[in-house]
Amino acid sequence: MVPRALEARESVVEALCSGYRHVDSAKMYLNEADIGDVVREVGIPREEVFITSKIRSMLHGYESTLKAVDESLEEFKFDYIDLYLIHDPLSGKEKRLETYKALLEAKAAGKVRSIGVSNYGVHHIEEIIEAGYEKPSVNQIELHPLNQQRPIVKYCQENGIVVEAYCPIRRGKMDFPVIHEIATKYERQPAQILIRWSLQKGFVPLPKSTTASRVRSNADIYNFEISREDMERLDSLDQGKDGSVSWNPVDSE
Repeated sequence: MVPRALEARESVVEALCSGYRHVDSAKMYLNEADIGDVVREVGIPREEVFITSKIRSMLHGYESTLKAVDESLEEFKFDYIDLYLIHDPLSGKEKRLETYKALLEAKAAGKVRSIGVSNYGVHHIEEIIEAGYEKPSVNQIELHPLNQQRPIVKYCQENGIVVEAYCPIRRGKMDFPVIHEIATKYERQPAQILIRWSLQKGFVPLPKSTTASRVRSNADIYNFEISREDMERLDSLDQGKDGSVSWNPVDSE
């Protein structure tokens, strides 16, 4: 997940040069143009970078979503967007379904490759299926050891929906003895432990940082594995909603 416009450029440059190939954006972040510029400036072929954007509830609706996708393409200056998500479920059932229908049409037109949702609870996903639409490819939700959202994760994994984890390092709020003990044991940073936990759970973690050294460190998590015992210790930290560090509107009507 990348920061807002003023911070996006340097963050994305460092990430792409450090080997990242997935950039998570959104219309509300106001950084689509900067991300598109950076991808071209760094010189990585477009097809090697996976670009996500999202549409928040204030823009939901059929016509407004079609317009939003076209605006995102203009901002990025790309021919297509790899993944487009409904950013949140706060617009209500009718507008959510109108928005999803529009995204399906954008996909059929080749403007986006895949579509999905973010901050969706099980009931939000089921309304898509009940409407006769294809399942979302992705559900992006807040996920880390202190907020594991187990019913949503279970549902998504049982139904072939990829789970993306935002705030995987809790916005830096990692001052818990268990996390630090495990980090010391593996000679790693606490953030690396939480990102590795997310990977071993089968999630796609989306760490965010504006610090170059942390951007690089957050990617250095493929040369160790957390033991089953230590994974269980991290699992035991779950506080449900009380462990959330974001808006996390998965229970909205």
